[in-house]
Amino acid sequence: MSYHLKSNSYIIELASLEDSSFQDLILTKYANSRKIIIVDENTNEYCLEYLLTSFDFLRDAEVILIPEGEDSKVLDLCAQIWDTWTDYRIERKDIVINLGGGIVSDVGGFSASVYKRGLDFINIPTSLLAMVDASIGGKTGIDLGKYKNQLGVFADPKAVYIDMAFLQTLPIGEIYNGFAEMLKHGLIVNAAHWDELSKLKEVELELTEKHIYTSLSIKNGIVLEDPFELGLRKKLNFGHTIGHALEGHFNLKDPISHGYAVALGILAESFISFKKNFITLSELNEIEKVMISNYESIDLSGENLNEIYQLMLNDKKNEKQKILCVLLVGIGQSVINQEITEQEILESLEYLNRLHHEDETIKR
Repeated sequence: MSYHLKSNSYIIELASLEDSSFQDLILTKYANSRKIIIVDENTNEYCLEYLLTSFDFLRDAEVILIPEGEDSKVLDLCAQIWDTWTDYRIERKDIVINLGGGIVSDVGGFSASVYKRGLDFINIPTSLLAMVDASIGGKTGIDLGKYKNQLGVFADPKAVYIDMAFLQTLPIGEIYNGFAEMLKHGLIVNAAHWDELSKLKEVELELTEKHIYTSLSIKNGIVLEDPFELGLRKKLNFGHTIGHALEGHFNLKDPISHGYAVALGILAESFISFKKNFITLSELNEIEKVMISNYESIDLSGENLNEIYQLMLNDKKNEKQKILCVLLVGIGQSVINQEITEQEILESLEYLNRLHHEDETIKR
């Protein structure tokens, strides 16, 4: 089965790549353009050959290989890409194809969007995280030191092609990396989606195209209404204020994945929602049960919690020196621009630490 969505200026297709409009788009709009494919070490090994052997028009494509991991999301790497494109004499009519997870779509989209004031690019996400989040919505971003996505632009791809066959190339942990964003979609606006996802016992085996399509529809619907994150789209940041700070903190010592950080952020920000009397204890317990059954707890005993708080002072959602957060007002309901205090943040981090010491049998 195939699913089609229309975003602001591009199409999103969830289908076999060979059955999608990918070939038609390239052979019509970009027939005379040079093709540049950006991959990381994983997609170079597991995904690129399929693309090159399935589509003859990519036979002479230029392949740009970037290192895997969050360390690739830096300006120095983008500069290397731009230097390479300059050496190749890439022109504005040429097309960039980002084949990979969220880091590839972030780095590739950002690099394309500013080179010669903008190259067209297409996203072919190969991870669940990229399929349901990073590849759609027109955000591109790279890190500035330990601060997540501090540099970036809004730039829409010309198309996003989602082929679930690529999920077969992933380790199980990467499935859960993207699943956290799907759970977030349910918590912020769609209780039925949360309820359905929370019933999955083995996500890597039970996740379906329909589940992914629902998450895509939720995010795309929000983006269509608020493409530049002036209001409603801020809801998609639930779990990310504390999650990004945890990710940045550990990135310099013992890196944790984005999805894992978001899962922890969801727990912490749900706890703050409860402390503010926005959600009930029963709702917090439900969220806690689902999250800790799917994600490993974290030991913060030896960490300087104030350092994590300090990272939040530079969160890009802040206004007037206040840390603003998305909080829940029920399962499937959320509110934006909620100020959270240093005390509330530190208490939420202590809550995460308590969960670690209370539960020794968490799944992963």
